[in-house]
Amino acid sequence: MNDTSTLTLTFADGEGVADLATYVARSRTLDADGAIRLQAVGPVLAGWVCVVPGQGLMRSGLVLGLRTMALADDHRLDVTVPLTALADRFARRGATGDAGATLSVPPTQVVPQWASVSPPRGSWEPEGEVSTEALLAAAEEGIAEVAQGAPTGSGAAAVAMLRARVWAREVQGGATAGAGLAARVLGFARPGDGRVATVHRSGVWTRVTFPTGHVLSR
Repeated sequence: MNDTSTLTLTFADGEGVADLATYVARSRTLDADGAIRLQAVGPVLAGWVCVVPGQGLMRSGLVLGLRTMALADDHRLDVTVPLTALADRFARRGATGDAGATLSVPPTQVVPQWASVSPPRGSWEPEGEVSTEALLAAAEEGIAEVAQGAPTGSGAAAVAMLRARVWAREVQGGATAGAGLAARVLGFARPGDGRVATVHRSGVWTRVTFPTGHVLSR
């Protein structure tokens, strides 16, 4: 586990910091108390967030969002920190008018189960394509179905099973409704953009790629 007490990330420009701030804010709409895995390899920072936690030891049904940002130079980092800790840093930056390209990493680390499951970096094979409109429609339908099928007072196990079933539903080209949820909430797709996302597979993993990010599920 990295010592983050004095660790600072230096982005290629201030826009990279602002991009991460937006990504964190959107992620918190899924889970205000959630976490983000920050992986830096060389000049690239990868920010992983959990959209659907999955079930069991192998996290079946897990859906992750991934957005990358350019760093100014080589970094080596792999930590998972609370979203609230980063949000607090961005709030302080906003209050002081800090538009710089450096960001200190929060010292508090967490160990959510999803962060221990890493998708492969290579061996991805083309699976198909999916329209962003189809993904967004599946997300809207899924949100409504979960809300209607899990009224207040439903047991945690029943809610988890319902969500797993809804978000594992295939949409097009191997992509699932869970990918649509991630694209909608994280801002990877917007209504009316008319785009098509590519779908790749590697073993049990599926990756849906958008111009602004990726969704990985298993």
